[in-house]
Amino acid sequence: MTLGYERNALVPILRRCGVTSNGVLVVHSAIASLSRKGFRAEAMIEAFFGYMSNGTVVMPTMSWRGVTPQHPDWDELQTPSETGVMTEIFRTRYASTRSIHPTHSVAAWGKAANTLTSRHHLDNTPVSANSPYGLMRAYDSYIFMIGVGLECCTAIHLAEELIAPGVYLRPLDPGEVYRCKDRRGDVHTMHAHRHWHLDRDFPQFGPSLIVEGHMHTGEIEGCRYALVALNHLLDKVTAALRADSRATLRGDARVA
Repeated sequence: MTLGYERNALVPILRRCGVTSNGVLVVHSAIASLSRKGFRAEAMIEAFFGYMSNGTVVMPTMSWRGVTPQHPDWDELQTPSETGVMTEIFRTRYASTRSIHPTHSVAAWGKAANTLTSRHHLDNTPVSANSPYGLMRAYDSYIFMIGVGLECCTAIHLAEELIAPGVYLRPLDPGEVYRCKDRRGDVHTMHAHRHWHLDRDFPQFGPSLIVEGHMHTGEIEGCRYALVALNHLLDKVTAALRADSRATLRGDARVA
């Protein structure tokens, strides 16, 4: 594999899709198939940094399987990411900060990293207006999904929580307390909702976004990718939820 192979594969996609180098790029990934073909997670991350040199790179570092009411301690530096090998490499070797949240944290690098991760712990829901996903709406933000699709797009939960919290969020249990330690050693005590495990159909929003030119899809060495503008995605999902509060659910799950 030649030097810069990862960059040559990724950067043209970002350019072609109009991603601005001073905006925010959120990366969701499942790169096993690319790794088998010689792609290195480190080189892919550095390719993102090169393109987003004036902006910010964000990756989900969720921990909802390991951090539970029975195991309520979370540590910014020590709690591993459960959302793929690239996110764990990014979190441990590259990111300058991580949002403080027991289940839905993100790690970030770049100009807006501190701003986007600074307020997650102020609310008690996973993907609130104060979460990085809520704050990045003020930026030119894109979501790049490599090896996964909209089914893994965490940002869609923001619209669910804002429009129909009673449908998507479990009631707050005052006895459910999480202890979140930041990298300075300060502990933030949080009472946090968790999402209901519902049969969701996030990919349903893809076809119309593609037709409208807001989402681009293709393959990298046989690995599928999709790239979508955050605000266009959230506008579409929000409109659907306003028309039907269960719009992100699949089939029979829409019946109250």
